[in-house]
Amino acid sequence: MLEERHYPCNRKLAERLGISFITLKRWIYQGKIRAVKTIGRRYRIPESEILRIMGKPPQPKNRAILYARVSGRDQVKDGDLDRQLEHLRGYAMQRGYTVVEEVREVASGLNDKRPKLTRILKVLAEGGADIILAEYRDRLTRFGFNYLSFFAQSHGARIETVFDDVKKDAMQELIEDMISVVQSFSARLYGRRSHKYKRIVEGVKAAAYSAG
Repeated sequence: MLEERHYPCNRKLAERLGISFITLKRWIYQGKIRAVKTIGRRYRIPESEILRIMGKPPQPKNRAILYARVSGRDQVKDGDLDRQLEHLRGYAMQRGYTVVEEVREVASGLNDKRPKLTRILKVLAEGGADIILAEYRDRLTRFGFNYLSFFAQSHGARIETVFDDVKKDAMQELIEDMISVVQSFSARLYGRRSHKYKRIVEGVKAAAYSAG
């Protein structure tokens, strides 16, 4: 069940409702407006309550942003981004989602400073979309997916993926990301020119590709 978005009780909200801040607080105290008191003893008002006061029916939570990502330019040339988006469009159409934006990004799944992903998280926070839709979790991030999911839920939205597990044709990208992590840590410990660094990296590459 998708958690409903709540808005803080402040002057900005009172202005949106067309009443004074004092009136807004009085209505909460009198029970005319349903509100939730936080641990910090501040009030937050559900979106459905705001829409009721404004005389607007609740809107369906089906506005989706499609997010497609690849690690390198070679995958762009191979049409992987186009394939992802085509699949996501079909998935969204089957479920009756309204696609508000399609995002393509070329970056490693280990990169936590991706500008396009950061921007669409901001869109969620501002109430501009209800769903981020990706093929699978690793398209959004290699690590920390639950943090992204919690962020979305805290703003009344959600992250949805088509598949639960990494697809077989994405294993090459996963192996490359894993190797890049080993390279980064080994370089810090031993330096990139050291023999130990080369042995570790070459050993991991050999094990990874033989296993794949």
